[in-house]
Amino acid sequence: MLSSKCKICRRQGEKLFLKGEKCLSPKCPVIRKPYPPGQKRKRRRSGNLSEYGKELKEKQKLKNLYGLREKQFRNYVKDVLQKRGKVEDAGTILIKKLESRFDNVIFRLGLASSRAQARQMVSHAYFLINGKPVNIASVQIKKGDKITIRPQKSKKTIFQNISIVLKKHQPPSWIRIEKDEKEFNAENFKGEIIGAPSFEEAGLPVEISSIFEYYSR
Repeated sequence: MLSSKCKICRRQGEKLFLKGEKCLSPKCPVIRKPYPPGQKRKRRRSGNLSEYGKELKEKQKLKNLYGLREKQFRNYVKDVLQKRGKVEDAGTILIKKLESRFDNVIFRLGLASSRAQARQMVSHAYFLINGKPVNIASVQIKKGDKITIRPQKSKKTIFQNISIVLKKHQPPSWIRIEKDEKEFNAENFKGEIIGAPSFEEAGLPVEISSIFEYYSR
């Protein structure tokens, strides 16, 4: 059965990498069926979207990238809109808020293959922030925060190949992973926030101004 997350990508007409490793394989439904779900024939997508349609598409794209419900996402945008000075600044602030979510930080650290998986791990209290267990995905991580894996969870199967995975993983510049240990594993994993997320480094395929226009209607 086709995953609902795969249907989201097909509906958007591009990969949003919501399923981790599956998105990188030839079996990715976006590659196998490059047309919207429910469409029997591979008809060419219409490029004549209305302005509202474009704004809606960009909103849906960013919301789905972070795996948020409509109310959650709308609250982030509305909060930024109330405080913004310029549209460019507003875009930077919005992305900073989204990137600083605890679940996203776990994903950026390379401890999960997708934000959805990261959110599930957070909800089961797999991680510590500054030595304290936290199970709320929306918690905002800030500069100086240190993230470790909870000792009781370090033997979980998901962490068996952590040294191999993280050896290949390159976190964003605002996150540091300490890899100085001779036997790098889940028990001695240490991540630290050393800066702030940026819009440019996030590399998101979205038009932020369209999202603000959608919620300003």
